Amino acid sequence: MPAFGGRLPMHELSLALEVCRLVEGVADRERANRVTGVGVEVGADAGVEVENFRFCLETLLRDPPFDGARTDLVPAEGDTLRLAYVEIDDGRSHH
Repeated sequence: MPAFGGRLPMHELSLALEVCRLVEGVADRERANRVTGVGVEVGADAGVEVENFRFCLETLLRDPPFDGARTDLVPAEGDTLRLAYVEIDDGRSHH
């Protein structure tokens, strides 16, 4: 668990909450049964403490409607910070 020096990582938490909001929108639009994975591109100059962000995102993704979705933070260039992908289970079999 990351050390926060006695305080919550508010910047990273607010970013993680926004990612979850976006993911919920995708899940609703796709009528997903559950979200199985979330990928976020994070640039070295994005102003994000990556381990704090990972901790916040993984904590939020434990609960429904995410139910423990896998978190993938993808290194990116510059100040990039964007939702890269959302993996869903839509209940349909894929062959």
